[in-house]
Amino acid sequence: MRTGTYSWGAGRPGMKGDRSLATSWPVAKKLWREATMERPGPSGGNCSAKSASFQDAVRTLNTLQTNASYLEQVKSQQGDPQTKLEAMELYLARSGLQVEDLDRLNIIHITGTKGKGSTCAFTERILRSYGLKTGFFSSPHLVQVRERIRINGQPISRELFTKHFWRLYQRLEETKDPISPEQRLQGPQALMCSCPQDSKSRVSMPAYFRFLTLMAFHVFLQEKVDLAVVEVGIGGAYDCTNIIRKPVVCGVSSLGVDHTSLLGDTVEKIAWQKGGIFKHGVPAFTVPQPDGPLAVLKERAEQISCPLYLCPQLEALEEGGPPLTLGLEGEHQRSNAALALQLARCWLQQKDHRGIGELTASRPSLLQQLPLAPVFQPTSHMRHGLRDTEWPGRSQVLRRGHLTWYLDGAHTSSSMQACVRWFRQALHRGERRGSAPEVRVLLFNSTGDRDPAALLKLLQPCQFDYAVFCPNLTEVSSTGNEDQQNFTVTLDQVLLRCLEHQQHWRHLDEEQASPDLWSAPSPEPGGPASLRLAPCPPHTHSSGSLVFSCISHALQWITQGRDPVFQPPSPPRGLLAHPVAGSGASVLREAAAIHVLVTGSLHLVGGVLKLLEPSLSQ
Repeated sequence: MRTGTYSWGAGRPGMKGDRSLATSWPVAKKLWREATMERPGPSGGNCSAKSASFQDAVRTLNTLQTNASYLEQVKSQQGDPQTKLEAMELYLARSGLQVEDLDRLNIIHITGTKGKGSTCAFTERILRSYGLKTGFFSSPHLVQVRERIRINGQPISRELFTKHFWRLYQRLEETKDPISPEQRLQGPQALMCSCPQDSKSRVSMPAYFRFLTLMAFHVFLQEKVDLAVVEVGIGGAYDCTNIIRKPVVCGVSSLGVDHTSLLGDTVEKIAWQKGGIFKHGVPAFTVPQPDGPLAVLKERAEQISCPLYLCPQLEALEEGGPPLTLGLEGEHQRSNAALALQLARCWLQQKDHRGIGELTASRPSLLQQLPLAPVFQPTSHMRHGLRDTEWPGRSQVLRRGHLTWYLDGAHTSSSMQACVRWFRQALHRGERRGSAPEVRVLLFNSTGDRDPAALLKLLQPCQFDYAVFCPNLTEVSSTGNEDQQNFTVTLDQVLLRCLEHQQHWRHLDEEQASPDLWSAPSPEPGGPASLRLAPCPPHTHSSGSLVFSCISHALQWITQGRDPVFQPPSPPRGLLAHPVAGSGASVLREAAAIHVLVTGSLHLVGGVLKLLEPSLSQ
C-alpha cells in the first residue's frame, strides 16, 4: 500500500507540460478573474437596499476586502498604529454610535494566540446556561460570514444580517469622506500619498473586518443582549475591537508566535500587543505562560492598574467533585476551559449574579509572578455549559461510513502539536482489528506568514499514506461561494504556495525524521509540557503527494464516491491522470477505513465543512 513520493511538476504552473494541478492553470485563472471582478454595490445602480438579497450583501461586503496589490503596498508603509484605533472611532461615530454606547454591552474581551476562539465559545455557553441573552463576535467564519455574529450561540439569520448590513452600509455612504480617517489623522503628508485607483472608491468605507466589527456592535445593541463576548481579531493593542473602553472582564489565552509581520517576531513582543486590551480597574485573567511573556503581561497590567490573575489548572477546580466534561475534544482544551470558567464567574460576580460557585481553599501561585485566581466549585450551570459547548472546526470529528474526517484549524507550531496529539489519540481509540488496510490522508494548506515547513514537520509522525495540498477555494468557480471569496491574494500566489507545501513534504519524507526529535521541548521557548509530543518510532515510509486546484477536487479524489453526503455530479477530466492519483484511487476505493486530517488553516477547514455539511450553507 505504501507508495513513493511524487511531485506534480517542479516548474512554474502554466509551463508547457506541467501537470501540477487537476484543473489547468489558464482555466483556473479565467475563473478567478471572473470571480474577482469588481461588482457594483447599492450605489452602482444594480440593486437597492430594499430589494437586495443576503448574497447581494455578502458580495458588497467582499468589495471591502483589500486587494492583493494594495495590501502589499500598505504593508511596506510604516505609520502610527494608534491612528488605526482613532480611525475606528471615527467610523463608529459615522455609523451613529459613540464609544460610550458600547459600555451597555457588558463585554468580555478575549485575546490570545491559541485557543481564544474556544475560550470565547466556552465562556458564551456557560453564561447562556444561566439564562442570559448572549452576543458573540468571532473570526474568521467557516462557511457563512453571518457565523461571526451570533445571538444565543446561533449565527444571526440571513434576514437579520441583510437588514443590519444595508442599514450600516447606507449610513456610512451618507456620511462618506473622500479622505480615509487614517490619512486625515496622519496629516498633510498622508493626504499627498497616492492610492491605487481601485481603492479610491472605497476609502470612505471601513475595510472588511472593521465593517463587521461595527455591524456586530449595532446588532448586539439592537437585539438588547445581556452581554457580548468579543474575540480580538489580530493582536490586541491596535485591533479594531479595542475601541472598547469599559469591558467587564478581559482574558488572554495561551500565547505563541503568529502574525509576526504585524505583531513582532518574539513571544514577548506579541505579549505586549495582547496586553493592550487591559483596562484600568478591569479584572483580567490569563493561563500559565512562559516566564518572558508572562512578565510582559504583568508589566502591561501594572502600568494601567489592571488587576491581572493567573488561572489555576482545571484539576484544582475538579477537586472534591466529579470530573468536568468538555464539549470540545483535546487535552489542550482544558486550559481554555479553565480560563472560561474564571471569566464567566468574574462576569457574574461583577453583575451581582447569584450562584457563582463556592470558593475552596486557594493555593499559592507556583510562578510567584501573579496572584492566583479563585479556586471554586463549578456550579451545575457551569458544568452544563462546558459540556454543551460546540465550536466547529476545532478538534472536530465527522464519521461517514468508511471515512472519518478529523478537522482542526491549527496554524501555529504549538496548536499543531496539540492537533497531532489529539489526532493520534483519536486514531488509537478508534483502532479497528482486522487485516483490511486502513489509509491515512493529510489535507493541508497554510496562509499568511506562517512557516509551512515547521508545521508539516510536526505532522510527519502521523505516518500519512497520502498528503494532499490545495488552496482555500471551495470550487475553482466562485459561483455560490461568495462567503469564502478572498481578494487579498492572487491565484498565482495560492497555487504556488501549494506547490511549495508539496516540495516541503517531499524533502521531509526524504530526510527520514529521527526518533528523538519528537521528545524535544516545544519549538516555542517554555511551551506547555502537556503539548509536547511523546517519543515515537522513526518515520520509516514515504507518502504520495498531490496538489489540487480547489477543495472540491481534492475531496473527490480522497472520497472516491464513498462519502454518503459529499456526492458531486462528476469528477473533473484528468483527475486520475497522474500515477499517484491513479494508483491511490484504487487504494482508497478498497480501504476498510479512510482517516482524513484536515488542518493548517481554518479557512481550509471551513471550505471542507461547506462541502461535507451542506446544511451549514442554508
